[in-house]
Amino acid sequence: MIKAILVFNNHGKPRLSKFYQYFSEDMQQQIIKETFQLVSKRDDNVCNFLEGGSLIGGSDYKLIYRHYATLYFVFCVDSSESELGILDLIQVFVETLDKCFENVCELDLIFHADAVHHILSELVMGGMVLQTNMADILARIDEQNKLVKQEAGISAAPARAVSAVKSMNIPQQIKDMKLPDLPQAIKDLKF
Repeated sequence: MIKAILVFNNHGKPRLSKFYQYFSEDMQQQIIKETFQLVSKRDDNVCNFLEGGSLIGGSDYKLIYRHYATLYFVFCVDSSESELGILDLIQVFVETLDKCFENVCELDLIFHADAVHHILSELVMGGMVLQTNMADILARIDEQNKLVKQEAGISAAPARAVSAVKSMNIPQQIKDMKLPDLPQAIKDLKF
C-alpha cells in the first residue's frame, strides 16, 4: 500500500504532498524534510529505492523515487508494493502530467495544484493503485475538462443575459412602442 506521495524541488520545497495515512501537519512537515534529506543526498547513478526514514515507518517501508529536472517524485510504500511497479507508476504520473501541461514544470504544479491532484486521484486512491493506463487516465481528464467547460457555460449565462440587455436600445424601443390613444380608449369603455 502507498503511504504517501511527495513531490518537492531541489531545495526541499514541497510542491505536492498526499498522505494516505493520518499524520499531523507538524509530522507531515518533518516527514517531508526527512525524506528530502534522505533522497537529495543520493547520487543520480544509484538505485532509486531506499529504506524509509524513521518518521515514515523505518525498515518496514520503502522510499521509491525518481528525479526529473528540478523535481523529486517520491512514493512511500510498504513492503507489499513492487519497487519496479511503483517506478512505472511514477513514470506514468510524470508522462500524464507532461501530456496535460505540455512539458510539465515546477510552476505547473504550483499554479494548477487542483488539476495535479485530479490526475493523481485517477492513478491512486486511498493508497491503492487504480489505473496505470495513460490513455484511460487522459480520457478521464478530458471528460472532466469538458464538464468544467459546460459548467462554465451555465455559470456564464447570467452574464450573457446582462450583456444582451445592455446591447438593447431600450430608450428607443420605448419611443417606438405604439400605445393606444388614451382619451379615445376611455370614451370607448362601456360600463
